[in-house]
Amino acid sequence: MSETHHLVAVWNPSYSASAMDEHLAVLLRWAQLYEESKADEEDLYVWWGKVRSSNRQRPQANVPEIRAAAAMGGEHEVHLYLTDYRSLYVGEVLGVVDGPLAAADHAHAPAYYAEQGLNCDFWFKLGDIRRLVADDTLQVIDELKKLSNVHYNGRPVSLYGGMVDLPLVVTRSDGMSFFDDDERVRLTDDRLWAEFDAEAGTGLAATERDLRENRFGDHLWLALDPAARTFIATAERIYREHRADAAFDFAPVIASFGKAIEVQTNAILRSAWPKIDKRARLMNIDGRGQDLADVWSLLLANLSRAISGEKNRMELLRGLLRNGNWFTESLPPIIDEFREVRNPATHSEAVERAIAAQWRDRLIGVGCTGDLVELARTRPK
Repeated sequence: MSETHHLVAVWNPSYSASAMDEHLAVLLRWAQLYEESKADEEDLYVWWGKVRSSNRQRPQANVPEIRAAAAMGGEHEVHLYLTDYRSLYVGEVLGVVDGPLAAADHAHAPAYYAEQGLNCDFWFKLGDIRRLVADDTLQVIDELKKLSNVHYNGRPVSLYGGMVDLPLVVTRSDGMSFFDDDERVRLTDDRLWAEFDAEAGTGLAATERDLRENRFGDHLWLALDPAARTFIATAERIYREHRADAAFDFAPVIASFGKAIEVQTNAILRSAWPKIDKRARLMNIDGRGQDLADVWSLLLANLSRAISGEKNRMELLRGLLRNGNWFTESLPPIIDEFREVRNPATHSEAVERAIAAQWRDRLIGVGCTGDLVELARTRPK
């Protein structure tokens, strides 16, 4: 295949009302065993079964492509998108098995498969699972539009009338990576995304929905990277929960906003680098020259230099991006100013409520045009 294919499946609550929770529980249990040195890194996975419907008359569709897509997992990220129509998750596909699992792998699958005698056409080996949308059907619909259905003339995936012959074989044009090792180490403190999401809790969904409906609007909220949305909502939820407590340390608010800026700015730059001459992409990082197109994610300390540190590069970026003037001229000094607060916050220094309130209002746009709103407006032309 000339491009990476991914898969979309729907989980059926009739098999288990908490199917996703049960898969996550298996993965989290192995993660805990690994942290306790009772399991190896190779044990960090869960099997997701594509249950064979008793009503299906035809053979499983798309079999060769399902096998081929899963086989690409060794060299490319292959995603299994999972939805019950209200929530959306993405799994990192490490491999696929036809037919029954080996006995040794039963401990890596939820018990309900065996207890209900469910037969599966395929088992997908998932090394991690990330929550993209929680309890928000409209956002699920918009997220799935980013995927193109290979067997429907490349049209966007639709929840209504498009969920046939599952799992769907799909592509996505933005080359999105959800499981980059370096990014995960930095953003989740070297934990699985499943662990990170479990710590954030499902209550984050209400904050995300409120930000989408009442602060950013649908279009700009969905323009943000999923991780950026999570970090913005995390910062906002912590702030709202503790805004009346003058003694609370608001460092987690600042740290989460910092990760949101970092994630979204890197996503914008990754879209631009391939269109910029290699000579303009070279930058000294940690004492050696590097091609910025080869760096998946820059730290805040290097982001402002990557944008405005070299005049030709800055001018090229400005021309390639919508809202390019703001991105190249206003964002670098904002990042530098923010780092003066963020850096102490990440080194165990307390952040006062007034400082957190000032940056929270400035970033999401309380009484002003938010810097994160402007960042959401920035995209390739």
